[in-house]
Amino acid sequence: MTSYKILTINPGSTSTKIAVFEDENQIFEETLRHDVDVISKYNFIVDQYGFRKEIILSALEKNNIKLEDLDAVVGRGGLLKPIESGTYEVNETMLNDLKQAKYGEHASNLGALLAYEIAKSIGKKAYIVDPVVVDELDDVARISGLNLIERRSVLHALNQKAVARRFAKEINKKYDNLNLIVTHLGGGVSVGAHKKGRVVEVANALDGDGPFSPERTGGLPVGDLITLCFSGKYTKEEIKKMLVGKGGLVSYLGTNDAREVVKKIESGDKYSELVFYAMAYQISKEIGACAAVLKGEVDQIILTGGIAYNETFTTWVKEMVGFIAPITIYPGEDELKALALGGLRVLKDEEKSKEYIG
Repeated sequence: MTSYKILTINPGSTSTKIAVFEDENQIFEETLRHDVDVISKYNFIVDQYGFRKEIILSALEKNNIKLEDLDAVVGRGGLLKPIESGTYEVNETMLNDLKQAKYGEHASNLGALLAYEIAKSIGKKAYIVDPVVVDELDDVARISGLNLIERRSVLHALNQKAVARRFAKEINKKYDNLNLIVTHLGGGVSVGAHKKGRVVEVANALDGDGPFSPERTGGLPVGDLITLCFSGKYTKEEIKKMLVGKGGLVSYLGTNDAREVVKKIESGDKYSELVFYAMAYQISKEIGACAAVLKGEVDQIILTGGIAYNETFTTWVKEMVGFIAPITIYPGEDELKALALGGLRVLKDEEKSKEYIG
């Protein structure tokens, strides 16, 4: 039986995570840390490409990973135009959009660039899997209430899709035949209604929709936000930083680390408990909204991400939404494996790779 070796690459702001898989089994993993002083010398993220590539190749050589043994290279998908879920072969159109930062600058933009160049050097193909811009919303979900603004799909698609497929496999059913509500609980929070394999409803988990998270505000009372914006006290950039980075738990408690919040609660801090519970409360409301979208036909609710490790938090959510459907918890996230599995499905002809069209 043929086995496949896949290199996966997940660039972050100050690190690059890499792993090598033989089919579903991880045989190597390393997080390559990048000095902030070195990173800051580059004016644009795309300029870091050569620097990061050499570090990756050095790490592989040091650990006796031979490039010629690889069957494919899979990178984290970056900020592209909205696309449907799936595994995409990296092509020139995608590379050009990422190099130009056509849809925004982010470290994940380097994933496809690095994967392509390494794969090209050995005559193999490069792929990306389920980037954050996955958009499968029903048309009705795009209506915002103001014709100048359209609701957008921004979610933790890679992890949400991976755990949805994992659950389906564990119960011997097809993901495309299930209705699931998947909740990613990390620095950002996204709650998706997965209807027969498509995320038909999800709030913009980045900049101002849905429940608040450790560092993001989620949706805010609009009138009060307008007053804040025109108060003359803050610049546009300062307001944006409030929404993403300094919102949520950071705004109320000065930290984005749920573990620190739990320590405060355990020491008797009632205010910290109220705020932490409020986050569970808002997330539960969002799960309830997704249940309405699915007309109550929910096969399972899945909780995933780093905060899913916290039993107090998940217990609160269970108490509020357990009546809707059974709940499964997959704590943490394994994005490198999710990337590998996406590539593996294509290599095994279980699904066809998709073409990115700008």
